[in-house]
Amino acid sequence: MTKTVTLPVPDDLQSSLKQFFRTILEMDPIDALFIPQRLPMENMVMPALVSDPESIEAIDPLAPTFPLNAARAVARLTRRPAGKKLAVVLRPCEMRAFVELVKLKQGTVDDILLIGFDCLGAYGNRDYFRFVESVGDDGTAAFVQASLAKTAGPVDGIDLAPACQICEHFVPETADIHIGLLGVDTAKEVLVQACTPDGTDLLAGMDITPIEPPAGRQAEIQELRERRVAARDACFADTAAATDSVEKLTTYLAHCVNCYNCRVACPVCYCKECVFVTDVFDHDASQYLKWAQRKGTIKMPTDTVFYHLTRLAHMSTACVGCGQCSNACPNDIPVMELFRTVAHQTQAAFDYRAGRSVDEKPPLSEFKEDEYQEVVGLG
Repeated sequence: MTKTVTLPVPDDLQSSLKQFFRTILEMDPIDALFIPQRLPMENMVMPALVSDPESIEAIDPLAPTFPLNAARAVARLTRRPAGKKLAVVLRPCEMRAFVELVKLKQGTVDDILLIGFDCLGAYGNRDYFRFVESVGDDGTAAFVQASLAKTAGPVDGIDLAPACQICEHFVPETADIHIGLLGVDTAKEVLVQACTPDGTDLLAGMDITPIEPPAGRQAEIQELRERRVAARDACFADTAAATDSVEKLTTYLAHCVNCYNCRVACPVCYCKECVFVTDVFDHDASQYLKWAQRKGTIKMPTDTVFYHLTRLAHMSTACVGCGQCSNACPNDIPVMELFRTVAHQTQAAFDYRAGRSVDEKPPLSEFKEDEYQEVVGLG
């Protein structure tokens, strides 16, 4: 049963959250906290592993920047038993990616406590730097205030990353501790919900009074979800129309230079060696010349469309829509839109949603006798 308490905000939201996480870090059995932290370098916020409560002052978990999906880092920290208990703060899409990695035997949930916020989204890398140059040191507070007030943002012309604009799963569903911002007067308080026995045990060690969630919270969440779903469906329609033939798909991906940044940035693309960097695609010069002679001309580098089709076949059942593929593309190809469009259809076909539950087996990993009877002809 979910236990809900209120975290008072006597001064400002950031200070209250820092004190909350300091308390968690000082509690047994937590040994370290994995959380976004503002680095001494200019305007950089990156995931950090914090063991010293004095370092809590630098954390910035609500900063509207998303330089990488941290799921793979958490998987690496949990792959083998370390004998330590970690509290891990992740965005909902990072949690879903981590769940997929756990199902792929790349990490475990045994020694971690997952903490998530209502996700307000983030800017793309370039836009975030423009944002902080405009608003200065109070950028996170300005972003949170504008987001909760349902405005486009504190800086004209700077909008959320495309993946965030169409994300309907902005509430963490697999968290042990869920920090609620939507539908709450964050100038006075935030909600803290224990969603699992581990989360309940943690909150039991704090002197916080249980309450009922505000009456309008679910309505506000639903309203935002409906706006996101409408934007998502429009994106799917536009992307499908732009890629519904080989010729259109080739045009869509024409700027690809085979840098493989999208593969490296993808949190669930976990293969130790990708086939595209093996001898299979290390073609001899004679092969290129044969292709050129047969076709008259070939685009260099080759295999760009084939690369993305292979990734789609491999990853569409596990895509969580975090958008890091597009964030990493040097030529601004809308890779996320393509992958989310295909992944939505693939996952719907299997009645599967990536990262929904650690107990839900991935498609094609188990045999179901009553599956796709109309295809196999056993109906």
